[in-house]
Amino acid sequence: MTTSETSRFVLLRVELVLEIDDADAVTKAALLRIGDDEAVPADERAQAEGAVTEDTSEALAYLVDPLDLVSEVPGVQLAQASWSTEPVDYDPDSPDWGIDEDDAEEDDEEGARG
Repeated sequence: MTTSETSRFVLLRVELVLEIDDADAVTKAALLRIGDDEAVPADERAQAEGAVTEDTSEALAYLVDPLDLVSEVPGVQLAQASWSTEPVDYDPDSPDWGIDEDDAEEDDEEGARG
C-alpha cells in the first residue's frame, strides 16, 4: 500500500499510571488552571472547582492536555482528543495487573463477535 492509499489519520493510544504523592499540590494546580481560564463561565467554573476538589483524578484531568504531547512533533496536527482519569489499584509486582489488561479483554470480545 502506498502512502497515498493509507489514511492520514493515526489513532495514538497512551495509557499512563501516575503515582500521586501530593494530592493537595495536584488539586491546587488544577484550581489555579481553572481560575486562569477566562473562557470558562462562572457556573462551569464553580462546578469544575468542586469536581477537582473532591477527586484528585479529576484534578489531574484538568492538568493533562493531549495537545502538549504532540504540539512539538513536526508534521502533526491534533485532529481530535479525549482523555479520562480514574483511580486504580496498582501493584506493579502482581502478575494479575497489566496496563493493557482492559484492551486485551476488549480485543477478545471483538474477536468473539466478528
